[in-house]
Amino acid sequence: MNTRHLLAIALMLAASATHAQDWPTKTVRIIVPYAPGGAVDAVTRKMAAKLQEQTGQSFIVDNRPGATGTIGVSAAARSAPDGYTLVANDTTFALLPHIFKKLPFDHDKDLEPVGAFVFAPMAVAVRAESPYKSLDEMLRAAKAEPNKLSYGTGGPGTMPHFASEALGIATGARFLHVPFKGAGEATQALLSATIDYQIASTPGVIGPVKGNRIRLLAISGDKRLPALPQVPTFAEAGVKDFGVINFTGLWAPKGTPQDVMDRLQKEIATAMASADMKAYAEGIAAEPGHWDAATFARNLKDRTAYWGKIAAHSAFEKQ
Repeated sequence: MNTRHLLAIALMLAASATHAQDWPTKTVRIIVPYAPGGAVDAVTRKMAAKLQEQTGQSFIVDNRPGATGTIGVSAAARSAPDGYTLVANDTTFALLPHIFKKLPFDHDKDLEPVGAFVFAPMAVAVRAESPYKSLDEMLRAAKAEPNKLSYGTGGPGTMPHFASEALGIATGARFLHVPFKGAGEATQALLSATIDYQIASTPGVIGPVKGNRIRLLAISGDKRLPALPQVPTFAEAGVKDFGVINFTGLWAPKGTPQDVMDRLQKEIATAMASADMKAYAEGIAAEPGHWDAATFARNLKDRTAYWGKIAAHSAFEKQ
């Protein structure tokens, strides 16, 4: 091997070693595949601001809503794998293969999990004036008159829809599904007594809960939340093995350099270890923390399989 070849190899190795140190050298775009104002959008904007603070480079949020998030996810999957386009999503990503007959991207191969953060329990919510003071009371009423007790969601195939199906499977209760155009509209229906209950992520209903307009009967997870110490877990309320937790996470296009992926994971871990991000998560009734790429990928695989069983049991018809 001549001197020229050795020099070329040395330059390549040096470039690889410094790539992550140099990244980011320009604005990083995070696609949020939902409209502004939702939980994924809010949490992602908070994380983007923190990443900008830590790296000194701009991180912007680009909302691309539509088709249960597949429009924005597909746009990210087609983007250059250079670390300057990411996509945010939540547990809904694990539902997509069970919602659609055909996706506009490869669910398993086109995107790489970077990391997940801010874990929000799912809660059974009733209006403050509801006659149901406990989850057990609500379930007994549902079993006494199957398909009479109604719940609202942002539409068929959404996370709250599948979570309510999972609750029915776990308890033997049967409910009436009333779909709306979005989770916020379902919450308004709950407040107006159009529906009997709603399953929602805690950040999505924490406002009316604090305003004493909504009461939570149970939350998922293995412990009570500091922000909601009076609300029992599903296990405490008598429903075992209902571990549905909603997360927010970031994905990168397949082929993004490993050193950039490593740097992103490091920055996410640093962000979630900070006092302000911990306070933010706890303030919206969620849990701070993070999954690295390997843990995230493993949980996504498990969650995708879990929701497949729920979809099959509920005879959900793919779109």
